[in-house]
Amino acid sequence: MAQPGTRKYVGSAFVSVNREMRERLWKRVQEHAGPPPKDIPKRPATQWVKPGIKARVKHLRGEKDLRHASLQDFWDES
Repeated sequence: MAQPGTRKYVGSAFVSVNREMRERLWKRVQEHAGPPPKDIPKRPATQWVKPGIKARVKHLRGEKDLRHASLQDFWDES
């Protein structure tokens, strides 16, 4: 996940959505897969996606980076 506006990496999120949304997300990920950002350490089992998707993520407040984050919804940027 990246911070809106700056696209600065802030952490990852657990995908906790229904089957239909998970399948829609997986299709989007496969169509827009991209290389990892240059300034991010390699993370195993991570699929990087080119910018263009926005998400609503539930997470602990008051932290600099995402903690205990879970994806709630997503949509393409317009």
